[in-house]
Amino acid sequence: MRTCNWFLAVLSVSFALLTMNAAQAVPAPTSFETSYNAKLYGFNIIASSRLSPLPNGNYEYYFNADSLVGKVTEVTEVSWDAKEQQIIPQHYIYQRNGLGKDRDDELVFDWAANKVTNLKNSQSQALDAAKNFQDGLSYQIQLSQDLIAGKKQFEYSITNGRKIKQYKFEIVGEEVLTTPLGDVKTVKVKRTRDKSELVTYAWFAKDFQYLLVRLQQEENGSAYTIYISKASLNGKAIEHF
Repeated sequence: MRTCNWFLAVLSVSFALLTMNAAQAVPAPTSFETSYNAKLYGFNIIASSRLSPLPNGNYEYYFNADSLVGKVTEVTEVSWDAKEQQIIPQHYIYQRNGLGKDRDDELVFDWAANKVTNLKNSQSQALDAAKNFQDGLSYQIQLSQDLIAGKKQFEYSITNGRKIKQYKFEIVGEEVLTTPLGDVKTVKVKRTRDKSELVTYAWFAKDFQYLLVRLQQEENGSAYTIYISKASLNGKAIEHF
């Protein structure tokens, strides 16, 4: 059940940059919608994500993963700092039902006071404005923006209002993947962990704003994989990669 829990959460499932080599300025994030399919322990998993602009100039990123054993929903409101090339989280909601213990978090980021508050337990945590702090969902947008900028290694500080975790990623190669939408050129990214047998790989479409195409977890000789099944960019459906 721990693997199933992780598997859904990692989809939903930001970072201080380690390198600026070959980096370039990139435009604001591109709106998109994606759907993914997988099977784990015999259960079908359907996941979807959506990034859309808001009237106030910010963006809303929504993620949902559903199966017979549980459901995970995440929503984050973020702004884009064009000068610093950073996603700035503003308001994050996480809800998990099933998959063991239910969980419900809501974070409010106060960047003027450099703190984040978890409204569900009234805990606050200090933030260093000089670091690239992200929530459990916003780092995914930052990762795509950093890939577009040509960066090769990434580290993000993820906060849940109680503690901070470091997520480290590196590009390990390029591959052409066959998907339900056709063959697509991808960049393969590895999440590195210290003192852990768990390895995570993610493949991002090079010519389609680095949309997530495939995600795979490997641990103790087993592998669990999700694949993209449907996608659109800027409101236009991708019929074929």
